[in-house]
Amino acid sequence: MIKYALRCVFEHPFEGWFSASADYDDQSARGLLECPMCGSREIAKQIMAPAVAGTKGQKAAPTEPTPEARQMMMAAMGEVRRHVEENFDYVGDTFAREARDIHEGKSEHRGIYGEATPTEVKALLEDGVSVAPLPPKPPGRNQIN
Repeated sequence: MIKYALRCVFEHPFEGWFSASADYDDQSARGLLECPMCGSREIAKQIMAPAVAGTKGQKAAPTEPTPEARQMMMAAMGEVRRHVEENFDYVGDTFAREARDIHEGKSEHRGIYGEATPTEVKALLEDGVSVAPLPPKPPGRNQIN
């Protein structure tokens, strides 16, 4: 097995495990890789240092969050989403244009949310427009294992 550090076009880091490097190449070419945070399919490998066994200066491997910590993180993300939906203006698929207009002073300064394509978001970020993905909606009861 080989582990790659991956990152989507929106700079979300995550890991992927593959049987061989050719498996990564194949899945990437077929568009099967997807960011777990935003769903983007524009994924790239990151530079990684090889894991070398040794005893000097070896740090403990990071651990998975506990179920309680995971539940706290999910609750916090839900609160962020709820705050945005209750206090910001929903602009639908005009998000990219409206965010740019606010940034350039052509539209009143206010919090907005809506939909944008990965290409639109990348262009906004490259132009210095501050945008961030909205945390996903919590899964419904019928979607939980």
